[in-house]
Amino acid sequence: MLWSVAWRNIWRSKVRSLVIICALTIGIFAGVFTWALYEGMVIQRINSAIKTEASHIQLHHKKYLENPDVKYSMNLSTRISEQIDSMAGVKAATVRVIVNSMIASAETGSGVQVVGIDPDKESRVTNMYEKIIDGEYLEGVKRNPILIGKRMAEKLNVNVRSKVVLTMQQMDGEITRAQFKVAGIYKISNGMYEEMTVFVKKSDLINLIGLDRTGSHEIAVLLEDDRTYNDIRDKIAARYKDLDVKSWKELMPEVSLVEETMDISMYLILGIILFALLFGIINTMLMAVLERVKELGMLMAVGMNKIRVFTMIMLETLLLAFTGCIIGIILGYLLTLLLMKTGIDLSAWGDAYERLGYDTVIYPIPDILIAAKVSLMVFVTGLIAAIYPAIKALKLKPAEALRIDI
Repeated sequence: MLWSVAWRNIWRSKVRSLVIICALTIGIFAGVFTWALYEGMVIQRINSAIKTEASHIQLHHKKYLENPDVKYSMNLSTRISEQIDSMAGVKAATVRVIVNSMIASAETGSGVQVVGIDPDKESRVTNMYEKIIDGEYLEGVKRNPILIGKRMAEKLNVNVRSKVVLTMQQMDGEITRAQFKVAGIYKISNGMYEEMTVFVKKSDLINLIGLDRTGSHEIAVLLEDDRTYNDIRDKIAARYKDLDVKSWKELMPEVSLVEETMDISMYLILGIILFALLFGIINTMLMAVLERVKELGMLMAVGMNKIRVFTMIMLETLLLAFTGCIIGIILGYLLTLLLMKTGIDLSAWGDAYERLGYDTVIYPIPDILIAAKVSLMVFVTGLIAAIYPAIKALKLKPAEALRIDI
């Protein structure tokens, strides 16, 4: 009974109710879509960090991350990599040789991190081979091929088949130089990575720095399930206690921080929206109560107790809030589904986004949990907004309310 009465009461002032419902709809729609868009951005960044840059787990010499010197290499890393590769839950593992170097073209030079890889094994761990925009993946060049990022190619003013010179330190501390030929140019969403990282064949780099052929500076591990990285990291660390074993969250804390603060950021944004709408709801319901003073007084005079009056006002407020909430969620979800495949092109701000490691085309991700979280926030907001108008109605005295002429 109270539900139907409360619903009819909302529409006694259609314009006022429609205004607050439209305000709620726009606010909730914006909040839901922004949440889905931001979640898409974060997931794309995490996928890029794992599948293109870091992988799920990495192993190093105990001192390497503190001081990335060539001398801090791991012995028998090829055998270790093969053992890890055979573990349950591990999709693939590969070894890398990493050297800080100077790269120079005919025009200019720059500092880079040279990563020596086995192209076949690396393609099982990372998707870098899919990011080639010109040339090939360390192929097509007979001697000393090198893969460089698009930004680095622009900085050095080189193209595929151009020659560059790498200057680096050997294991014995001596400085060596070697000429490489650009086999391919890659492009990823992380502009800084493009500008600072080049790839060569592990065998070529080992020959240059004089490292033992079974040694390496890094073992990268890709897992079958993203959620198991903590458990498998602990298993690997227990098995190889003399090595430093870290997950991608420990290696890339800035990406981990974005993931952990995503929900907090969205709660704040929606909280601000709902806080602003809270006063509109209170104002609407307070006006509805004051306009019906005589009616409410009559209801109480004929036997409607204060609890039922209080409940009726609360229901009116909640129904008003949830009407706007449901419409807003549906519109936000529909737009998310529409743009989930096509994405939103932010190439106008591409340079800024790429330097932060984000794609210029963002694909929002629909999530039913978002609707549940938003609904809960709207419910709480509706309860808060209903308290003052409902209390105002309870303070009415039937005898005095009946004498009021409105």
